Amino acid sequence: MKFLIDESSGRAIVDFLRQAGHDVVSVAEESLGLPDLAVISFAENSGRILVTNDKDFGDLIIRSKARLPGLILLRLQDESRENRIRVISAMLSQVGDTLIGHLVVASDWHIRVRPLEIEA
Repeated sequence: MKFLIDESSGRAIVDFLRQAGHDVVSVAEESLGLPDLAVISFAENSGRILVTNDKDFGDLIIRSKARLPGLILLRLQDESRENRIRVISAMLSQVGDTLIGHLVVASDWHIRVRPLEIEA
């Protein structure tokens, strides 16, 4: 799968997804400080699922009418490297086949999936 990792999500997720064989672009590596709307546009134009810890992206995507392949919002209380990897790994094993076209909210102990519906 193709992912764009927002700088808020951290290096651990970038490394983990790359080691798992995914095509990963990191905002922190490519364009540190890129404005949120530019991150959304990049994800949309490059066909990448956006992974972020920034809950503002949900509202921005709706307002901008962006057509993202998918959005993963991490809502973690434990921001340790180990927990980030545990949560993203669990999320991929549970819902990896349904990421396209969905908003996934992954917390420390719960994963919620819903269609990523953008009004035309």
